[in-house]
Amino acid sequence: MGSHLSDVWFRTTDLEVVSGSGCMVYTADGAQYLDFTAGIAVASTGHSHPRVVDAIREQAGQIMHAQANCYRNPRPEQLATRLAQITPSSIDTFFFTNSGAEATEAAVKLARYATGRPNVIVVQGGFHGRTYLTMAMTTSKVGVRAGYQPLPAGVFATSFPRPYAWRVDETTAVERALADFRLLLGTQSAPSETAAFVMEPVLGEGGYLPAPVAFVQGVANVCAEHGILFVADEVQTGFARTGRMFAVEHSGVEPDIVVMAKGIASGFPIAAIGARADLMARWHRGAHGGTYGANPMGCAAALATIDVILDEQLVIRSAARGRQLFDGLRDLQSRHPGVGDVRGLGLMVAAELTNADGSPGTARTNDILAHCLQAHHLVLMSCGADSNVVRFMPPLVVSEAEIDQALIAFDSALTATSP
Repeated sequence: MGSHLSDVWFRTTDLEVVSGSGCMVYTADGAQYLDFTAGIAVASTGHSHPRVVDAIREQAGQIMHAQANCYRNPRPEQLATRLAQITPSSIDTFFFTNSGAEATEAAVKLARYATGRPNVIVVQGGFHGRTYLTMAMTTSKVGVRAGYQPLPAGVFATSFPRPYAWRVDETTAVERALADFRLLLGTQSAPSETAAFVMEPVLGEGGYLPAPVAFVQGVANVCAEHGILFVADEVQTGFARTGRMFAVEHSGVEPDIVVMAKGIASGFPIAAIGARADLMARWHRGAHGGTYGANPMGCAAALATIDVILDEQLVIRSAARGRQLFDGLRDLQSRHPGVGDVRGLGLMVAAELTNADGSPGTARTNDILAHCLQAHHLVLMSCGADSNVVRFMPPLVVSEAEIDQALIAFDSALTATSP
């Protein structure tokens, strides 16, 4: 009998996992695998962290769903207070929803509602979700949008600085990208019609490309000059992933809105947007909502996750283990042909594979992923428009020995697939 489950999901593996602990997942046949995907950067505190499990279990025994239109419950306010303590100082008021895409849509709705302006600017290569609006905002890979046109209007894409791809130094790349942004404002979306600039501080699906500090600062300055809201999409980068609690902190920029999901609750589906109180105050009661937003179990999981991140010093550990991983990959780059670029922040690190002629090494990337999985029980994923970027995003609790284990596996895969 065939499966009754839709096969629409793209699958990195066919592993049937039944449990997980820390950075390890376990299959139905008893095998164990080192997970360097963390459920696409979601399992921030590792799989089934005991404190997160206990928080969910305790809350489930009290009340599982206290719908925000019908009741007040202490958990959402507790989580909002906690988030106000750890987000950039400009962010102090929060709205909760279920997923990153929903949170991104909420951020755009808030920006449009509060400014009275219709347009949104994104960067080329960004990923913001799979709903209709967030597909229109996504330019990381054509497959995300293919078959769904026409998409919503009012979304414009500008350049993202790419020193490696453009074969220029970082300063030149930043100057070019900022010039393109100003050109867009002068030719396609007038400042008076532009509500928000939405950007991932590190492009995720677009290739694990960190935004240069000067670019983030330059964009924020242009936005401030024209009353355009700067929105940091921290869905994948937030909650210690990049060696700071939020990636935008690397630039010192204070965003107007922050979008949060993935690592916020160690895998429980909850997301949020945060903004300045005066901005949230312009969002009139009833202008937005949702059935499952601010779910008490999700809030409990998020509160426990934040406690673990702080108590176990995962921001510091992310930076340290990320440096170990980055340095290890740079060493492999020096010894293996075809590792074109190594980049990243914290535990959001990538290696871009190229062919001898400099073209994307997509086929080799697929072979490397397969070798790591089959020969070393290491689970990795690719990203980028050509799927030739191997990304490393382990749980933040990853150990020094587990980083070494992954580097040994990747070294072996590079050797086995050497051109």
